[in-house]
Amino acid sequence: MNTKNILSIILCFLSIGAFAQNQNNTLKGKIYDAETKEPIIGASIHLLTNPNITSFSNADGSFKIAVNQATDSLKIDYVGYASTTILATNNLRIALKNNALELHSVYVTANREAGLRTQSPVAISKISPKLIYETKASMVFELINKVPGVIMPSYNNEQHGMAIRQPMGTSAYYLYMEDGVPIRPLGIFNHNALLEINQFTIGSIEVVKGPVSSIYGPEAVGGAINFIMQKPTLVPTAKIGIQADNWGFRRLQFGTSAKIGKFGFYLGGLSSKQTNSWMTNSDYDKTSINARLEYNFTDKTRLIGNLIYGKYYSQMAGSVDSAAFYDRKYVSTSDFTYRKSDAYRSRLTLEHDWSNHSKTFITAFLRNNKHGQNPSYSIRWNPVASPTNNPLKAKGEINSNNFESHGVIAQHSQKIDFLKSKLILGGVFDYSTNNYWSHQILLNAQLRPDGKNVERYTIDQIRPDLKIADYNGIIKNSAAYVQYDFEPISKLRFSLGARYDLMALNYKNNVNNTAGNIVYKRFTPKIGATFDLGNDKGLYANYAQGFSPPSLTAIFRPRPNTTPVEFYTNLQPAVFQNYEIGGWASLLKNKLYIDVALYQMNGQNELLNIRQPDNSFDYQSAGKTLHRGIEFGITAKPNTEYSFRFGGTTALHRYENFLLSNKPTDPVQNLAGFEMPSAPRWNWNTELNYYPKWFKNFRSAIEWQYVSSWYQDQVNKVKYKGYNLINFRTGYQYKSVELFTNLMNITNALVANSASRGNNTTDRTTFNPGAPRTFVLGIQYNFAGK
Repeated sequence: MNTKNILSIILCFLSIGAFAQNQNNTLKGKIYDAETKEPIIGASIHLLTNPNITSFSNADGSFKIAVNQATDSLKIDYVGYASTTILATNNLRIALKNNALELHSVYVTANREAGLRTQSPVAISKISPKLIYETKASMVFELINKVPGVIMPSYNNEQHGMAIRQPMGTSAYYLYMEDGVPIRPLGIFNHNALLEINQFTIGSIEVVKGPVSSIYGPEAVGGAINFIMQKPTLVPTAKIGIQADNWGFRRLQFGTSAKIGKFGFYLGGLSSKQTNSWMTNSDYDKTSINARLEYNFTDKTRLIGNLIYGKYYSQMAGSVDSAAFYDRKYVSTSDFTYRKSDAYRSRLTLEHDWSNHSKTFITAFLRNNKHGQNPSYSIRWNPVASPTNNPLKAKGEINSNNFESHGVIAQHSQKIDFLKSKLILGGVFDYSTNNYWSHQILLNAQLRPDGKNVERYTIDQIRPDLKIADYNGIIKNSAAYVQYDFEPISKLRFSLGARYDLMALNYKNNVNNTAGNIVYKRFTPKIGATFDLGNDKGLYANYAQGFSPPSLTAIFRPRPNTTPVEFYTNLQPAVFQNYEIGGWASLLKNKLYIDVALYQMNGQNELLNIRQPDNSFDYQSAGKTLHRGIEFGITAKPNTEYSFRFGGTTALHRYENFLLSNKPTDPVQNLAGFEMPSAPRWNWNTELNYYPKWFKNFRSAIEWQYVSSWYQDQVNKVKYKGYNLINFRTGYQYKSVELFTNLMNITNALVANSASRGNNTTDRTTFNPGAPRTFVLGIQYNFAGK
């Protein structure tokens, strides 16, 4: 054999080897959301020529898959996104476009990790990144009020109440979280806690309605709101913008994000300022910064760090009386009231995927919060002259409530082949120190000519020596929870869960020089089931318990108008039993999505604030309460130009057994059968979006919010008529520059976000007015790399 033949044989073998190698190339790529640019975890990738060859994207959106031919094509699928087919080439960057209706199918809040709607027997709603981006909200309530069955009343300057399966107000029956971690510890609830949220850095919002105490613990009774913050993007991104309105509000905002090798980061912040607004004495400043760092040790192990800092100061204009409200004279009666907050939160999470069926995370967290105020709602004034009361005098207070928390959350989930089961085991430990003090200020009251209302309060004396409350506490909350999901027959899935909480409070009451320990223990179960009807249709039912111990301020603030001073040391935890059925359906080839929930929640020892004639409040536990309603949501997208949503609730909130005094035969005091105040029977929010084909990159939306009438008092004598609110939003993007406008309350409707009074015929109604017609204009630069 000559040399030429030998070389030919060698070349032949090399060619065969190269061909064979080409037949089994390992292709690499990354998958991300086309809008947010964030990695998509768990997307499936398979070959069209051989569907048995499948891969999944990991935590940073990366995947690997063996291809057989140079001409192979890949199909990428992920729930909530449109399927994509692409030619198989190396180092792919694949952007998936979300399907607005299918996004209802994936949630993370039901059990602290991503799960399908078809396997979650709870009423849960999601505000998508697209809806958040297009709303361009100045305040968080503009987003939350889009959720069916939820009302977030604005008390101006980002101060707020809440209503989820409860009357509107300031009750402590809601849990607020960032990425699944409560932003406040048990026992130190603040109804204004969401003013600490950095709304520009929100990625999406999930709202669970009804008790989820079996996994999240106390306070998650009416519902839980989970703010899922933005994450590092797969491609470099940057945003900077400014928005302002005609009432002196302006906000500068920015965000930037990228992934570099195994490292990823996100940094975003805002600075808001308001001066000379429609309501006198309502200036405010807010600065908030969010940072997130990620490091992928491997494709199975990652470390995530979050840091959040916020500083807030606001004048507190407070409410107005009837004459000022209906005359639209939004003049505060005080110029010295304020609220301030200095909040820092950080957490470090280690995640490990043992396999596709097993994962573990452990999160260590730190909270440090300083909150002080001279609250307008604490001004006590009685117009009736008597030997013990001077109508030209009033009382207020200055208080401070500070805490620091250290804690850990750990969870392991395991999928099991037997009955297609899934087991979740978790534990929580939260150690918090809390100090609170409050003292009186003495005020002068300048009356109006009618002598029945106050024109203006001024400070007479600041009296640190006149203590109202002063206590120190150490709160230790330990909990363990378990959830077991299984499928005994095809399509029918059960979910059993339970949590045990042990809350120990070691306190010192410096007002009466007492000290001691208070312990609350509670086992909280739930049982639920889903039945998958196929084609994204299903039914669910559940029974769940919720409970909430009284907050420390409720225990250690003295009862008003008592001599000697009495404290609320006998308050019992509120307990709720929730029964619920519901269902969801995607129709007309995913062009229409409907979800409905019917619930009844029975409460016992529900803590109420009973308004007194001098505007002070007395805490009382209602014997039994009833909360019953229907929640409904409809989302439609008939074509690429139009989308529509309609969501709301009709509900009854009623006292079943509640005595205001020791005279159960007195019709004024026996409130069994009376409706609870601030509980509208109907509310809804609907929105129509238009994306014209003939005007590319332009969008518009008109929104209608309706809240029906509600009783202002416990004895059901006086009602507020409710309101209709219409908002209009537009936006246009040219290359990387976006211009947007929001016209809020376009009809200039007279709106009260709260209207309440005491139970005596001589008591006054006070209104917390909503903003008149407001025009918001903004411009933003958006950069996205490739």
